[in-house]
Amino acid sequence: MASTPQLVSSGSDADQRYAKFDERKRKRMESNRESAKRSRMKKQQRLEELSSETTQLQNQNSIWHNKIDSVERNYRAIDAENNVLRAQLAELTERLNSLNSLTQFWADTTGFPVDIPEIPDTLLEPWQLPCPIQPITASDMFQF
Repeated sequence: MASTPQLVSSGSDADQRYAKFDERKRKRMESNRESAKRSRMKKQQRLEELSSETTQLQNQNSIWHNKIDSVERNYRAIDAENNVLRAQLAELTERLNSLNSLTQFWADTTGFPVDIPEIPDTLLEPWQLPCPIQPITASDMFQF
């Protein structure tokens, strides 16, 4: 009968070991759950940050597209105006040449000397007019 108490005590030891093992396993599982929960929360927070950043960048992109479109419209308008002015310059230059020819013809037929100045190159090429150099800054280019 002496062996029975030992079996009981050894059964009790095994139960305690299993209980400790189960307790450690339970704590480890709970710790893993908490860690996984924190990981999911961090992942969700990072996803929200990236989503917010995406929205912000899309808004900035839209603003820049609008500014670029506005600058392009201004460029096209100025380019069209320059083309009109060039055509007017060519027409006026041709008129002046015609008037000078008529005046020269009149002077040749009447015998009255007429001084007809040549058309200055600066009128034919106005982009080469002497004028103060003014730097163009980026802020001048993007005025709307």
